[in-house]
Amino acid sequence: MSLSRTTSKHNYRSFLFHAAFLAFAQNFIDIDTVIPSMIVDAGGGAVHIGIMTAIMFGGSSLTQLLFAPFISNYSFKKKFLLLGINSRILSLLVLGLMLIFSYKITGSYIVWVILLFLTIFSLGGAFANISYTDILGKSVVQSSRKKFFSIKQVIGGIILFISSLIARQILISNEYPTSYAYMYFIAFGALLIASLGFWKVKETIPSKMEVKSVSRFFVLIKNELRKNPRLKYFLGFVNTMGVSLTLLPFIMLYAKENYLAQSAETGMYLLYKVVGGVVMGFVLYLISGRYKYKYLLYGNTFLVLLIPMIILLSSSTPSFTVIFFIGGMIYSIYSISLNGILLEISGNTNRALYTGIAGAGSIIPAIFPLIGGQIIKDYGFSLFLTIFILIIICSIFFIYKLNCDK
Repeated sequence: MSLSRTTSKHNYRSFLFHAAFLAFAQNFIDIDTVIPSMIVDAGGGAVHIGIMTAIMFGGSSLTQLLFAPFISNYSFKKKFLLLGINSRILSLLVLGLMLIFSYKITGSYIVWVILLFLTIFSLGGAFANISYTDILGKSVVQSSRKKFFSIKQVIGGIILFISSLIARQILISNEYPTSYAYMYFIAFGALLIASLGFWKVKETIPSKMEVKSVSRFFVLIKNELRKNPRLKYFLGFVNTMGVSLTLLPFIMLYAKENYLAQSAETGMYLLYKVVGGVVMGFVLYLISGRYKYKYLLYGNTFLVLLIPMIILLSSSTPSFTVIFFIGGMIYSIYSISLNGILLEISGNTNRALYTGIAGAGSIIPAIFPLIGGQIIKDYGFSLFLTIFILIIICSIFFIYKLNCDK
Protein backbone atom coordinates (compact mmCIF):
# COMPACT_ATOMS: atom_id res chain seq x y z
CA MET A 1 0.00 0.00 0.00
CA SER A 2 1.43 3.39 -1.01
CA LEU A 3 1.08 6.71 0.78
CA SER A 4 -0.89 9.33 -1.15
CA ARG A 5 0.24 12.95 -1.23
CA THR A 6 -3.13 14.02 0.17
CA THR A 7 -2.85 11.74 3.21
CA SER A 8 0.78 12.74 3.72
CA LYS A 9 -0.17 16.43 3.68
CA HIS A 10 -3.01 15.80 6.17
CA ASN A 11 -0.67 13.96 8.55
CA TYR A 12 2.02 16.60 8.08
CA ARG A 13 -0.41 19.23 9.35
CA SER A 14 -1.65 17.02 12.19
CA PHE A 15 1.88 16.42 13.45
CA LEU A 16 2.63 20.15 13.21
CA PHE A 17 -0.54 20.94 15.20
CA HIS A 18 0.66 18.64 17.95
CA ALA A 19 4.16 20.09 17.80
CA ALA A 20 2.84 23.64 18.17
CA PHE A 21 0.90 23.03 21.38
CA LEU A 22 3.60 20.72 22.73
CA ALA A 23 6.05 23.58 22.24
CA PHE A 24 3.78 25.85 24.26
CA ALA A 25 3.67 23.29 27.06
CA GLN A 26 7.40 22.62 27.14
CA ASN A 27 8.53 25.84 28.80
CA PHE A 28 6.25 25.30 31.78
CA ILE A 29 7.91 21.93 32.45
CA ASP A 30 11.37 22.72 31.13
CA ILE A 31 13.79 20.04 32.28
CA ASP A 32 16.85 22.28 32.11
CA THR A 33 15.59 25.20 34.20
CA VAL A 34 12.09 24.91 35.70
CA ILE A 35 12.16 21.34 37.01
CA PRO A 36 15.68 21.41 38.56
CA SER A 37 14.92 24.81 40.09
CA MET A 38 11.70 23.39 41.57
CA ILE A 39 13.53 20.37 42.99
CA VAL A 40 16.14 22.59 44.67
CA ASP A 41 13.40 24.85 46.08
CA ALA A 42 11.65 21.74 47.40
CA GLY A 43 14.81 20.79 49.31
CA GLY A 44 16.63 18.61 46.78
CA GLY A 45 20.34 18.60 45.95
CA ALA A 46 22.86 17.27 43.44
CA VAL A 47 21.84 13.63 43.91
CA HIS A 48 18.16 14.43 43.34
CA ILE A 49 19.03 16.45 40.22
CA GLY A 50 21.06 13.49 39.00
CA ILE A 51 18.16 11.09 39.53
CA MET A 52 15.73 13.48 37.82
CA THR A 53 18.03 13.96 34.83
CA ALA A 54 18.67 10.23 34.52
CA ILE A 55 14.95 9.51 34.55
CA MET A 56 13.91 12.21 32.10
CA PHE A 57 16.77 11.87 29.62
CA GLY A 58 18.56 8.54 29.53
CA GLY A 59 16.11 6.49 31.56
CA SER A 60 13.05 7.35 29.50
CA SER A 61 14.88 6.48 26.29
CA LEU A 62 16.35 3.30 27.72
CA THR A 63 12.88 1.99 28.56
CA GLN A 64 12.02 2.19 24.85
CA LEU A 65 14.11 -0.95 24.53
CA LEU A 66 11.56 -2.71 26.75
CA PHE A 67 8.47 -1.27 25.05
CA ALA A 68 9.59 -1.82 21.44
CA PRO A 69 9.17 -5.65 21.33
CA PHE A 70 5.54 -5.34 22.43
CA ILE A 71 4.61 -2.46 20.10
CA SER A 72 6.44 -3.93 17.09
CA ASN A 73 3.96 -6.83 17.01
CA TYR A 74 1.13 -4.53 15.97
CA SER A 75 0.57 -3.30 12.41
CA PHE A 76 -1.13 -0.10 13.56
CA LYS A 77 0.24 1.80 16.53
CA LYS A 78 -1.93 4.90 16.94
CA LYS A 79 -3.64 3.51 20.05
CA PHE A 80 -0.26 3.20 21.79
CA LEU A 81 0.62 6.74 20.78
CA LEU A 82 -2.58 8.01 22.41
CA LEU A 83 -2.05 5.87 25.51
CA GLY A 84 1.41 7.32 26.00
CA ILE A 85 0.42 10.96 25.61
CA ASN A 86 -2.66 10.56 27.82
CA SER A 87 -0.53 9.20 30.65
CA ARG A 88 1.68 12.31 30.35
CA ILE A 89 -1.36 14.59 30.43
CA LEU A 90 -2.69 12.92 33.58
CA SER A 91 0.68 13.03 35.36
CA LEU A 92 0.93 16.80 34.78
CA LEU A 93 -2.52 17.34 36.29
CA VAL A 94 -1.60 15.25 39.34
CA LEU A 95 1.72 17.09 39.76
CA GLY A 96 -0.06 20.45 39.75
CA LEU A 97 -2.61 19.29 42.33
CA MET A 98 0.11 17.73 44.46
CA LEU A 99 2.07 20.99 44.57
CA ILE A 100 -1.05 22.90 45.63
CA PHE A 101 -1.43 20.54 48.61
CA SER A 102 2.31 20.03 49.18
CA TYR A 103 2.06 21.68 52.61
CA LYS A 104 0.49 18.43 53.77
CA ILE A 105 3.59 16.43 52.77
CA THR A 106 6.26 16.64 55.44
CA GLY A 107 10.05 16.63 55.19
CA SER A 108 11.86 15.54 52.03
CA TYR A 109 9.00 13.29 50.91
CA ILE A 110 7.80 15.99 48.54
CA VAL A 111 10.97 15.66 46.44
CA TRP A 112 10.48 11.90 46.07
CA VAL A 113 6.80 12.31 45.21
CA ILE A 114 7.77 14.83 42.51
CA LEU A 115 10.33 12.36 41.14
CA LEU A 116 7.70 9.60 41.11
CA PHE A 117 5.29 11.52 38.89
CA LEU A 118 8.11 12.81 36.71
CA THR A 119 8.96 9.14 36.16
CA ILE A 120 5.39 8.40 35.04
CA PHE A 121 5.53 11.43 32.75
CA SER A 122 8.82 10.26 31.21
CA LEU A 123 7.76 6.64 30.77
CA GLY A 124 4.62 7.82 28.99
CA GLY A 125 6.80 9.80 26.63
CA ALA A 126 9.07 6.83 25.96
CA PHE A 127 6.07 4.62 25.24
CA ALA A 128 4.55 7.19 22.87
CA ASN A 129 7.80 7.99 21.09
CA ILE A 130 8.14 4.48 19.59
CA SER A 131 4.72 4.76 17.96
CA TYR A 132 5.30 8.41 17.02
CA THR A 133 8.50 7.64 15.11
CA ASP A 134 6.93 4.66 13.37
CA ILE A 135 3.76 6.52 12.34
CA LEU A 136 5.61 9.67 11.27
CA GLY A 137 8.02 7.64 9.13
CA LYS A 138 5.26 5.88 7.18
CA SER A 139 2.66 8.68 7.20
CA VAL A 140 4.72 11.57 5.78
CA VAL A 141 6.54 11.16 2.46
CA GLN A 142 10.33 11.02 2.70
CA SER A 143 10.87 14.17 0.63
CA SER A 144 8.96 16.21 3.24
CA ARG A 145 10.64 14.87 6.39
CA LYS A 146 13.71 17.10 6.58
CA LYS A 147 11.53 20.13 5.92
CA PHE A 148 9.06 18.89 8.56
CA PHE A 149 11.72 18.69 11.28
CA SER A 150 13.04 22.13 10.39
CA ILE A 151 9.69 23.94 10.16
CA LYS A 152 8.57 22.16 13.32
CA GLN A 153 11.58 23.70 15.04
CA VAL A 154 10.79 27.18 13.68
CA ILE A 155 7.07 27.14 14.56
CA GLY A 156 7.85 25.54 17.90
CA GLY A 157 10.56 28.10 18.51
CA ILE A 158 8.25 31.06 17.98
CA ILE A 159 5.66 29.56 20.31
CA LEU A 160 8.37 28.65 22.80
CA PHE A 161 9.49 32.28 22.84
CA ILE A 162 5.96 33.51 23.60
CA SER A 163 5.36 30.87 26.28
CA SER A 164 8.77 31.54 27.85
CA LEU A 165 7.69 35.14 28.51
CA ILE A 166 4.52 33.86 30.18
CA ALA A 167 6.46 31.26 32.20
CA ARG A 168 9.00 33.87 33.31
CA GLN A 169 6.21 36.16 34.53
CA ILE A 170 4.62 33.32 36.50
CA LEU A 171 7.95 32.51 38.15
CA ILE A 172 8.53 36.16 39.05
CA SER A 173 4.98 36.82 40.31
CA ASN A 174 4.54 33.75 42.50
CA GLU A 175 6.56 31.78 45.04
CA TYR A 176 7.16 28.05 45.46
CA PRO A 177 5.04 25.91 45.31
CA THR A 178 2.24 28.03 43.80
CA SER A 179 4.32 29.18 40.83
CA TYR A 180 5.20 25.63 39.80
CA ALA A 181 1.63 24.40 40.31
CA TYR A 182 0.40 27.07 37.88
CA MET A 183 3.12 26.00 35.44
CA TYR A 184 1.99 22.38 35.52
CA PHE A 185 -1.69 23.27 35.09
CA ILE A 186 -0.90 25.32 31.98
CA ALA A 187 1.28 22.50 30.61
CA PHE A 188 -1.57 20.06 31.27
CA GLY A 189 -4.02 22.16 29.24
CA ALA A 190 -1.62 22.71 26.36
CA LEU A 191 -0.67 19.04 26.12
CA LEU A 192 -4.34 18.06 26.21
CA ILE A 193 -4.98 20.28 23.17
CA ALA A 194 -1.81 18.97 21.50
CA SER A 195 -3.14 15.41 21.75
CA LEU A 196 -5.93 16.35 19.31
CA GLY A 197 -3.31 16.40 16.58
CA PHE A 198 -2.58 12.72 17.19
CA TRP A 199 -6.29 11.88 17.16
CA LYS A 200 -6.45 13.38 13.64
CA VAL A 201 -3.53 11.40 12.20
CA LYS A 202 -4.50 8.86 9.51
CA GLU A 203 -2.43 5.71 9.96
CA THR A 204 -3.13 3.94 6.66
CA ILE A 205 -0.02 1.80 6.11
CA PRO A 206 0.57 -1.30 8.29
CA SER A 207 4.05 -1.79 9.75
CA LYS A 208 4.64 -4.94 11.71
CA MET A 209 7.68 -6.89 12.83
CA GLU A 210 6.67 -9.96 14.79
CA VAL A 211 8.60 -10.32 18.03
CA LYS A 212 7.45 -13.37 19.99
CA SER A 213 9.66 -12.90 23.04
CA VAL A 214 12.24 -10.58 24.60
CA SER A 215 15.00 -13.08 23.74
CA ARG A 216 13.81 -13.01 20.12
CA PHE A 217 13.94 -9.23 20.24
CA PHE A 218 17.61 -9.28 21.20
CA VAL A 219 18.30 -11.74 18.38
CA LEU A 220 16.70 -9.22 16.01
CA ILE A 221 18.92 -6.47 17.43
CA LYS A 222 22.00 -8.63 16.84
CA ASN A 223 20.90 -9.32 13.25
CA GLU A 224 20.23 -5.64 12.54
CA LEU A 225 23.62 -4.62 13.95
CA ARG A 226 25.26 -7.14 11.63
CA LYS A 227 23.26 -6.13 8.55
CA ASN A 228 23.36 -2.37 9.08
CA PRO A 229 26.80 -0.98 10.06
CA ARG A 230 25.33 2.50 10.40
CA LEU A 231 23.20 1.31 13.33
CA LYS A 232 26.14 0.51 15.61
CA TYR A 233 27.74 3.89 14.93
CA PHE A 234 24.39 5.55 15.54
CA LEU A 235 24.22 3.85 18.95
CA GLY A 236 27.76 4.97 19.71
CA PHE A 237 26.84 8.52 18.77
CA VAL A 238 23.71 8.58 20.96
CA ASN A 239 25.64 7.02 23.85
CA THR A 240 28.21 9.82 23.78
CA MET A 241 26.63 12.97 22.34
CA GLY A 242 23.39 12.12 24.18
CA VAL A 243 25.18 13.07 27.40
CA SER A 244 25.13 16.70 26.19
CA LEU A 245 21.41 16.92 26.96
CA THR A 246 22.01 16.07 30.62
CA LEU A 247 24.31 19.03 31.33
CA LEU A 248 22.01 22.06 31.70
CA PRO A 249 20.10 20.80 34.77
CA PHE A 250 23.44 20.60 36.58
CA ILE A 251 24.34 24.08 35.33
CA MET A 252 21.06 25.27 36.86
CA LEU A 253 22.05 23.60 40.14
CA TYR A 254 25.48 25.26 39.90
CA ALA A 255 23.88 28.69 39.41
CA LYS A 256 21.49 28.26 42.35
CA GLU A 257 24.03 26.82 44.79
CA ASN A 258 27.02 29.02 43.95
CA TYR A 259 25.44 32.25 42.71
CA LEU A 260 22.06 32.09 44.49
CA ALA A 261 20.01 32.27 41.30
CA GLN A 262 16.36 33.00 42.09
CA SER A 263 13.10 32.60 40.17
CA ALA A 264 13.77 35.74 38.12
CA GLU A 265 17.10 34.31 36.95
CA THR A 266 15.49 30.95 36.23
CA GLY A 267 12.96 32.69 33.97
CA MET A 268 15.76 34.62 32.24
CA TYR A 269 17.82 31.47 31.59
CA LEU A 270 14.72 29.80 30.18
CA LEU A 271 14.14 32.76 27.86
CA TYR A 272 17.73 32.71 26.55
CA LYS A 273 17.59 28.98 26.02
CA VAL A 274 14.43 29.37 23.96
CA VAL A 275 15.94 32.20 21.88
CA GLY A 276 18.98 30.03 21.15
CA GLY A 277 16.74 27.21 19.96
CA VAL A 278 14.60 29.56 17.83
CA VAL A 279 17.63 31.11 16.14
CA MET A 280 19.19 27.75 15.32
CA GLY A 281 15.88 26.22 14.24
CA PHE A 282 15.28 29.13 11.85
CA VAL A 283 18.76 28.83 10.37
CA LEU A 284 18.32 25.09 9.81
CA TYR A 285 14.94 25.69 8.23
CA LEU A 286 16.47 28.14 5.72
CA ILE A 287 19.12 25.59 4.71
CA SER A 288 16.97 22.47 5.20
CA GLY A 289 17.58 21.22 1.67
CA ARG A 290 21.33 21.75 1.72
CA TYR A 291 22.93 20.77 5.02
CA LYS A 292 24.40 17.35 5.75
CA TYR A 293 23.80 15.74 9.12
CA LYS A 294 27.47 14.86 9.60
CA TYR A 295 28.70 18.46 9.40
CA LEU A 296 25.78 19.59 11.54
CA LEU A 297 26.88 17.14 14.23
CA TYR A 298 30.50 18.31 14.10
CA GLY A 299 29.33 21.87 14.68
CA ASN A 300 27.14 20.75 17.55
CA THR A 301 30.11 19.02 19.20
CA PHE A 302 31.98 22.33 19.21
CA LEU A 303 29.02 24.11 20.82
CA VAL A 304 28.66 21.40 23.49
CA LEU A 305 32.33 21.70 24.46
CA LEU A 306 31.99 25.48 24.78
CA ILE A 307 29.71 25.22 27.82
CA PRO A 308 32.06 23.40 30.25
CA MET A 309 34.97 25.52 29.01
CA ILE A 310 33.08 28.71 29.90
CA ILE A 311 32.51 27.37 33.42
CA LEU A 312 36.05 26.07 33.94
CA LEU A 313 37.85 29.11 32.51
CA SER A 314 35.71 31.86 34.06
CA SER A 315 37.60 33.86 36.67
CA SER A 316 34.39 35.59 37.79
CA THR A 317 30.67 34.84 37.51
CA PRO A 318 30.08 32.77 34.35
CA SER A 319 27.70 34.21 31.78
CA PHE A 320 24.79 31.85 32.42
CA THR A 321 22.63 33.62 29.84
CA VAL A 322 25.22 32.80 27.16
CA ILE A 323 25.44 29.21 28.42
CA PHE A 324 21.68 28.67 28.20
CA PHE A 325 21.56 30.40 24.81
CA ILE A 326 24.13 27.90 23.53
CA GLY A 327 22.21 25.12 25.26
CA GLY A 328 19.11 26.01 23.26
CA MET A 329 21.10 25.84 20.03
CA ILE A 330 22.49 22.44 21.00
CA TYR A 331 19.08 21.00 21.77
CA SER A 332 17.69 22.28 18.48
CA ILE A 333 20.48 20.71 16.42
CA TYR A 334 20.44 17.44 18.33
CA SER A 335 16.67 16.90 18.16
CA ILE A 336 16.48 17.66 14.43
CA SER A 337 19.48 15.51 13.52
CA LEU A 338 18.62 12.58 15.81
CA ASN A 339 15.10 12.10 14.47
CA GLY A 340 16.22 12.66 10.91
CA ILE A 341 19.08 10.17 11.10
CA LEU A 342 16.85 7.53 12.69
CA LEU A 343 14.41 7.82 9.80
CA GLU A 344 17.25 7.65 7.27
CA ILE A 345 18.81 4.45 8.59
CA SER A 346 15.53 2.57 9.14
CA GLY A 347 12.61 1.38 6.99
CA ASN A 348 8.85 1.09 7.46
CA THR A 349 8.90 -2.48 8.78
CA ASN A 350 11.72 -2.05 11.29
CA ARG A 351 11.26 1.57 12.39
CA ALA A 352 9.61 0.74 15.74
CA LEU A 353 12.37 -1.80 16.33
CA TYR A 354 15.05 0.80 15.55
CA THR A 355 13.43 3.32 17.87
CA GLY A 356 13.60 0.73 20.64
CA ILE A 357 17.19 -0.11 19.75
CA ALA A 358 18.01 3.59 19.91
CA GLY A 359 16.99 3.40 23.55
CA ALA A 360 20.02 1.17 24.07
CA GLY A 361 22.06 4.16 23.03
CA SER A 362 20.94 5.90 26.19
CA ILE A 363 22.83 3.66 28.59
CA ILE A 364 25.56 6.23 29.27
CA PRO A 365 23.14 9.22 29.30
CA ALA A 366 21.05 7.28 31.85
CA ILE A 367 23.99 6.40 34.08
CA PHE A 368 26.03 9.59 33.77
CA PRO A 369 23.62 11.91 35.66
CA LEU A 370 23.42 9.44 38.57
CA ILE A 371 27.19 9.22 38.82
CA GLY A 372 27.54 12.91 38.03
CA GLY A 373 25.30 13.95 40.90
CA GLN A 374 27.39 11.92 43.33
CA ILE A 375 30.65 13.28 41.86
CA ILE A 376 29.42 16.86 42.31
CA LYS A 377 28.39 16.11 45.88
CA ASP A 378 31.74 14.49 46.81
CA TYR A 379 34.31 16.21 44.56
CA GLY A 380 32.72 19.31 43.05
CA PHE A 381 31.88 20.53 39.56
CA SER A 382 35.39 20.61 38.06
CA LEU A 383 35.82 16.82 37.95
CA PHE A 384 32.24 16.40 36.72
CA LEU A 385 32.83 18.79 33.80
CA THR A 386 36.17 17.18 32.92
CA ILE A 387 34.56 13.75 32.60
CA PHE A 388 31.76 15.32 30.55
CA ILE A 389 34.30 16.81 28.11
CA LEU A 390 36.03 13.45 27.61
CA ILE A 391 32.74 11.71 26.78
CA ILE A 392 31.76 14.38 24.23
CA ILE A 393 35.16 14.16 22.54
CA CYS A 394 34.56 10.44 22.02
CA SER A 395 31.44 11.25 19.97
CA ILE A 396 33.62 12.69 17.18
CA PHE A 397 34.71 9.17 16.18
CA PHE A 398 31.12 7.95 15.80
CA ILE A 399 30.08 11.05 13.84
CA TYR A 400 32.98 10.39 11.46
CA LYS A 401 31.91 6.78 10.92
CA LEU A 402 28.16 7.50 10.68
CA ASN A 403 27.12 7.63 7.03
CA CYS A 404 23.69 9.18 7.46
CA ASP A 405 23.14 11.41 4.42
CA LYS A 406 21.52 9.87 1.37
